[in-house]
Formats: sequence, structure tokens, C-alpha cells
Amino acid sequence: VDGLRAAIISGRLAPGQRLTEPELTQMMDVSRTVIREALRQLETEGLIELIPNKGPVVRELSIDEAQDLYNIRAVLEGHATRLFVDNAEQSLVQKLDEALQVVVAAYKEENFENVLETKNKFYDVLYEGAGSGTLSEMLASLHARVWRWRALGLSHPNRSASRSKESMKNLRAILVAIKNGDADTAERITREEAHKAAEEVMRLLAS
Repeated sequence: VDGLRAAIISGRLAPGQRLTEPELTQMMDVSRTVIREALRQLETEGLIELIPNKGPVVRELSIDEAQDLYNIRAVLEGHATRLFVDNAEQSLVQKLDEALQVVVAAYKEENFENVLETKNKFYDVLYEGAGSGTLSEMLASLHARVWRWRALGLSHPNRSASRSKESMKNLRAILVAIKNGDADTAERITREEAHKAAEEVMRLLAS
């Protein structure tokens, strides 16, 4: 599942491309049974779809769907940040601080794959500190679907030069608000960051 997901996110498996079991078993060096199970998982995540008389294909990117997912992401992540302020122990605040430093280093390297991975870990700590298993499950499902748009926003050649700086500034501000116990500000900036990410993706998809 991870290998196929990465191939879709990177564009190795392009939007609209048909996914045949013989090709995938050769590419991934696994059995057809494993491939079928992986495809079912990726269909659940919204990365592929089953077309009648054609079979599984990589889903096309839709501006409307992306906008909808980012709006939901803003609400859920904002709530997670508020819960983090209310519930997280100091050890998790420190863990979040350390995770942010890794994100900053990845941005300086200008390696979008590392940025995506390290930001995922930053948000994983945020969700952990929120202390809500139900919310974590909802966010995990959402992030699986929004992953491709996040990868697009980070790797596109026409990405705004100021977006990376803006994102790092917002993540730092979220951490400061959390350390200050300011749930309102932490939630507001978290939502703003998700909306800014959405604006960038919408711009790139429309270009």
C-alpha cells in the first residue's frame, strides 16, 4: 500500500492511468492477492477508482474535491490544536517543538518528499496530544485523501516562492500559541495555515 501510494503521489502512476494486476505485481514484486488488497485500501483512501469495463485507475485531481477536503481539514486540525492546548502534557509540547525543527530543516534542504514526511510527523504529534482517538482516525482518513494535493503543492515547479516561508511562520506561531496556552490563537492559525495551503493548491490546479 505504501509503495503504490508513493507512486501515485510522485506521479509515477499518473492520473487516469489504468492499473493492471500483472503490471503491478511485477512492479511491486508481490502476489496478485496482495495487489488486490492494496487496491481496495487505496480506493478507500480516494486515490484510485473502479471504472466499469476498465478496472482500477488513478483518480484525476478535482479542484472541487480538493477545496472540500481542505475546508474539512481546516476544521478538524483546528479542533485538534485546541484539544492539544487543553490536554497535552509538557513532554508532548517538547516533542512537537522537536518535530517542528525537523520540518524547518527539511524546508531548508528544499526536498519536498522530506518536507511532506516531516510535516506529517509534526501533525501526528499534534493529534497524539489532542487525546482523541476518534478525531485521530478521522484525520488519518482525511490525510490519506489530501496527500496528493499536499504533494502537488510542495513539488509543483510553479509553487509560490513565499509559500514555504509562510508555512514555516505559521507552524512556529502555532507552537508559540500552544506554549502560551492560547487555544483560540492556536486554533485560528492552524485553520489559516490549512486555508493558505488550499489557496496554493487551487492556484496550481487552475494553472
